[in-house]
Amino acid sequence: MINRELLDPQSIVIIGGSNNQHKPGGAIVRNLLQGGYNGTLRIVNPKEDEVQGIKVFHDVRELPPTELAVLVIPAKLCPDTVEVLAKEKDTKAFIIISAGFGEETKAGAALEQRILDTCEQYGASLIGPNCIGLLNRQHHSVFTQPIPKLNPKGVDFVSGSGATAVFILESAVIKGLQFNSVWSIGNGKQIGIEDVLQYMDEHFDAERDSLVKLLYIENIGNPDKLLFHAANLIRKGCRIAAIKAGSSESGSRAASSHTGAIASSDAAVEALFRKAGIVRCHSREELTTVGCIFTLPALKGRNFAIVTHAGGPGVMLTDALSKGGLNVPKLEGAEAEELKTKLFPGSAVANPIDILATGTAEQLGTAIEYCENKFDDIDAIAVIYGTPGLTTLYEAYEVLHKKILECKKPIFPILPSLHTAGPEVAEFLQKGHVNFSDEVTLATALSQIMQTPPPAPPEIELFGVDVPKIREVIGNIKESGYVGPDTVRQLLACAGIPMVPEMVAADKDELTSFAQKVGYPVVAKVVGPVHKSDVGGVTLNIRTPEHLELEFDRMMKIKDARGVMVQKMLKGTELFIGAKYEQRFGHVVLCGLGGIFVEVLKDVQSGLAPLSYAEAYSMIHSLRGYKIIKGTRGQRGINEKKYAEIIVRLSTLLRFATEIKEMDINPLLADEEDVVAVDARILIEK
Repeated sequence: MINRELLDPQSIVIIGGSNNQHKPGGAIVRNLLQGGYNGTLRIVNPKEDEVQGIKVFHDVRELPPTELAVLVIPAKLCPDTVEVLAKEKDTKAFIIISAGFGEETKAGAALEQRILDTCEQYGASLIGPNCIGLLNRQHHSVFTQPIPKLNPKGVDFVSGSGATAVFILESAVIKGLQFNSVWSIGNGKQIGIEDVLQYMDEHFDAERDSLVKLLYIENIGNPDKLLFHAANLIRKGCRIAAIKAGSSESGSRAASSHTGAIASSDAAVEALFRKAGIVRCHSREELTTVGCIFTLPALKGRNFAIVTHAGGPGVMLTDALSKGGLNVPKLEGAEAEELKTKLFPGSAVANPIDILATGTAEQLGTAIEYCENKFDDIDAIAVIYGTPGLTTLYEAYEVLHKKILECKKPIFPILPSLHTAGPEVAEFLQKGHVNFSDEVTLATALSQIMQTPPPAPPEIELFGVDVPKIREVIGNIKESGYVGPDTVRQLLACAGIPMVPEMVAADKDELTSFAQKVGYPVVAKVVGPVHKSDVGGVTLNIRTPEHLELEFDRMMKIKDARGVMVQKMLKGTELFIGAKYEQRFGHVVLCGLGGIFVEVLKDVQSGLAPLSYAEAYSMIHSLRGYKIIKGTRGQRGINEKKYAEIIVRLSTLLRFATEIKEMDINPLLADEEDVVAVDARILIEK
């Protein structure tokens, strides 16, 4: 519950405020005073009479009614203090900085619950406990530094970790990133990251509110809530980037299927972010770089011009942009030749545009003007300008400042000389600009943004999926475990997923008759063991009835064999689709190259069922092996449209069959005409 008293209190009391600014209680008082808080500031401290020029109350019972209380006292004293303030002083908002609660012991968790119960009883907001506080343009109720420059159109930053929030702010401030608010939710006992997003969504005002949200998440308590409100905010014009910590591969559970082994909790997070339209970041530098990019005009294309006075950084940026799917097209023709005449001899204009270390501020401006007005294929301009030691940086940065204000194409300033040109860079940032001091980090962040799809539509793709039949087939399954091949075929047929012709039998004559009908060569697979290849239960390229009979006899002797499957042998690129049910998230759907490459390369992308076609295409295009799917080195590509369609159909099947806990279709065989499922396993939990 977030209320006006939390965001814009007319009175604040610091319980435990002190004169020692090296302790949280003193630092919060300092930050509130230096931040120009306009309301009434009160302090409770039994040992002091005056704190930083403010008269002190010795006991909370002496206080007049106060809207917001910030507690910086031992955990054991907090529940009683909250009760007195809520009951007797009409306090409607609490920020509890103190630690020693549920994050440490069961006894601490009991104290935390008492505080929550009191806040719920009296309708009060609660931030924390175990946090650094709340910072906005109304009050600086945090004990940490730095305090970033605040701006109504700055970034809203919400963090599940106080210490990490400080490190992220450090990274942001040196880039010139400005903030509207900073939320440290701590244990999030009442207000978590999802609740902050909900408030921002439900009270959103496009004219008044920040359009950029940055998140540092340690735990996603309510994935559906996060998805709903983040997607809503993005549809309303906001841009959101997030780090989700604690999703390493070591956290994944052992599982019996390929998908189970690959689909870690990180895959669920990746899928959730993709569906919501959240840009996924993996470091503080990447998050703050994405935040800076979000403050600039949105990219309308992928073509960059690079203006630089240093060849090496220009080449590194070109490489990094190209690796991320962005382009640095060659500039040529009359306009390029004309630009060359306006630069010093030896300058290059092919892109990167290298004006040389001797290039002047005026020549920098000229190069930017040509990129803005005369090179129509250019969508954005990156300017790398550090300390050449030969020109006055103040003049160059003033030119850059004016061009950023004038140009319609976004300009990305890369000013790397933070040590030798600190004052010049600081003056540039003071004018409201951002700085990307490292060109490769910028390129990585740009590619991550460009690869993030918009929020997926909430509608489910039902065309061609027989939902009643799916429920009938699932209803007929009586026991948990891997289902038989016939049931697998029924479920795939319900979803409209094409399958290779096959027959399962324990009768040799039936199988040889089937093979004769579909035509040789065929494939034989043992039915029973989960991992067929591991027990010698797969034989390819069987070309005669005699060979098939020999393989049948051999496979029926394998432990747990219940029969043999014979399939028409097809050729094509091997693909993979899998799914796993993740608690709280739902089904995570994976796609990638098939066969052994699934486990060896682990080149898979994830989405959260049900999937839209846009999500499916985004997953396919994000694969490292996408060039194989598209076609490369004379090899023809596969039917990408049908692959995407199968991914979407499978996700719809899963939406109506939550009993399916793990599933592999591996491989699918694909060529430029068709994509056909060859082998599938489905694990049911009744």
